[in-house]
Amino acid sequence: MRVPRRAISAVALFAFNLAGVLPAQALTVPGPLADFQVRLSAFSLRAPGHVGIAVTDVSTGLTTGINQGAEMPAASTIKIPVMVEVFRQLGAGAFDLNRHVRLRASDRDWGSGDLADARVGSSYTVARLLTLMIDVSDNTATNMLIRLVGRRHINDTMIELGLTHTRLTDFIRTSGTMIRWALRSSPADMAHLLRSMARNQLIDEWSSREMIAILRGQTHNGLLPEPLPTGTDIAHKTGTLHDTLNDVGIVYEGEEPYVIAVMTTDLPTLDAGRRFIRGVSRMAYDALGRYASWRSENPPTIAMPQPAAAATTPEQQMWTPARAEGAAPDSAPAAASPAPATGSP
Repeated sequence: MRVPRRAISAVALFAFNLAGVLPAQALTVPGPLADFQVRLSAFSLRAPGHVGIAVTDVSTGLTTGINQGAEMPAASTIKIPVMVEVFRQLGAGAFDLNRHVRLRASDRDWGSGDLADARVGSSYTVARLLTLMIDVSDNTATNMLIRLVGRRHINDTMIELGLTHTRLTDFIRTSGTMIRWALRSSPADMAHLLRSMARNQLIDEWSSREMIAILRGQTHNGLLPEPLPTGTDIAHKTGTLHDTLNDVGIVYEGEEPYVIAVMTTDLPTLDAGRRFIRGVSRMAYDALGRYASWRSENPPTIAMPQPAAAATTPEQQMWTPARAEGAAPDSAPAAASPAPATGSP
């Protein structure tokens, strides 16, 4: 069932909450954040296509958004979960960053990146493949890492981390039509991963810092970073399909970072998606900057509990796109195994 964009205000959650830990009415929304809610609501009524947004203040966990739990095409933002699983297996001792992986013909995808043109049998370190996968969004490098760690392990780890809508059911194959259904996530899932990373709690402190360093090297900077002041520190990952634009990241505004995940699909044009993502990014930057100043003058009077992962929201089912005709439902993966992946380089 498709819901008209004009109906968003009737079904989306605009009140800030602690990701399901406390009901929204239990909190008094601070002034700068209340204003942001109103502006984000109004702006989203003019959204192109279907959109999902999650914005989280890292230190308090206060979160707002539009259709935060909507399952949408992840496009290349799915490469963050792939990176997380690589670092999980690094931490488990399955291999190290100097491990070499050899290119196979089956790894090649020409949709993004130049590694597909390399000679079969060429060897690359895990460290190099991580950089290519994230910073230039190389699909072939991604497929090599998926093969190394195992697709099942990626999905199992995301479930173990509390993500409810993130799954990878194939390698990156941009020439096919099923990529929309093979790479899935939601703004809430991505925001949860990135907040854990920003708090140095994703896998472990070293892994979190290393992943952030890689995300800071992103070369595709025309979405979330574009409207922000020059020199703004942002660690992020974009994703693009023919009618989909996503950007998710950690923005370091002063001493208080915030996480932002904006996903758009069924766009009339990619330019419309770019304008929307840039508009949300600037509003979030201004609002969270004002909130940081407000909070320094108004210390919290209640203890902030830790938010739960990726809360289910009332609009979630309504805004989950229908599965592709003829596609079989995914079965729930088993719990993640600490054993190393069996795929050979």
